[in-house]
Amino acid sequence: MASRTFGSSTKTICGSSASSDPDAFVKITLNWLRELVDVVLSPDELAETLVMAGLEVESIEVRRPTWGQVEIAVLESVVPHPNADRLRLCQVRRASETVAVVCGASNMQAGDKVALAVPGSVLPDGKRIEQATIRGQSSHGMLCSARELALAEDDGGGIMILPADAKVGRALVEYLGADDSILELSVTPNRGDCLSVLGVARE
Repeated sequence: MASRTFGSSTKTICGSSASSDPDAFVKITLNWLRELVDVVLSPDELAETLVMAGLEVESIEVRRPTWGQVEIAVLESVVPHPNADRLRLCQVRRASETVAVVCGASNMQAGDKVALAVPGSVLPDGKRIEQATIRGQSSHGMLCSARELALAEDDGGGIMILPADAKVGRALVEYLGADDSILELSVTPNRGDCLSVLGVARE
């Protein structure tokens, strides 16, 4: 029996014949599968196709972060906040404009690629980012740490610093491949060729 999981909800989507032999379980991600083969099917359609090919799809877990509006930006300058010793005033270049952002971290410098939550973004804890005035300075968004995006248990000493080749303006969720679906397959003893993502890609 196969099910679809989104958050805490689960629904049955398809089924396949059961076997009395002990099965092995393998999880594959749709993004990983797409690196090996051109998959144009939705997760549900892919599950149905695999079932028709003789594989049992136990579940589909959809991972869709709430922070889809967070984007990659680059710091043009970082200077002390004129009215607060522990804050920094950053000029942050987006794809089409440069904005000012007030930040409490100190682990960044001009030229760093960062994760910018623009106004309207919603973080995993439900916090909505808005344009604000902080100690007399306008702040057009928020520079995020890995913890604030639920990507790590701690902030690692400050905001996320991304690789230099990260493209300004690209959605962070796309860059990290964080929007993904995970299929759990039950592989019968006679289908050992499907115990890896490469084997499933061949299928």
